[in-house]
Amino acid sequence: MGWTAAAVGLSAVTSIAAARQASATGKYNQAVQNRNAQVAEQEAQRLEQQNEFDIARFDQQFTQLQGETKTAILFSGAELSGSGLRIMKYNAEQAEIEKDILDYNSKVAQSQKMEEANFARMKGQVARMEAKQAQLGYYAAAGQSLMSNYGGG
Repeated sequence: MGWTAAAVGLSAVTSIAAARQASATGKYNQAVQNRNAQVAEQEAQRLEQQNEFDIARFDQQFTQLQGETKTAILFSGAELSGSGLRIMKYNAEQAEIEKDILDYNSKVAQSQKMEEANFARMKGQVARMEAKQAQLGYYAAAGQSLMSNYGGG
């Protein structure tokens, strides 16, 4: 009976150690996923800043283009009316469309990064819940091992 009791005790201790390890692994995996979420959120912020920079640069280039267009129209001897004015108006309309496209593409990319962040957090929560279930299973195995030898007679 001595060896049996020792084996049961060792089995219970091993199960408790496994439960603690499962808990630690779950916490670690959740922390990793939370870090991944932070990285994705930071990337979304970087995309927003990049969009602001791209639009500012586009505005600067467009202003330069409009100035060159106006100079070319006036230099040709035409007045800034009629065709010349229509060209400048068309350029302005196209510039707004281009800025809207830049903004839309940036918002889509930002949204994707935020979804990555949300998904990473969910994966972390699932990893933690799975670890808790494994932990409970190990504790149950320890209890069952002890009960089978000492409790049920």
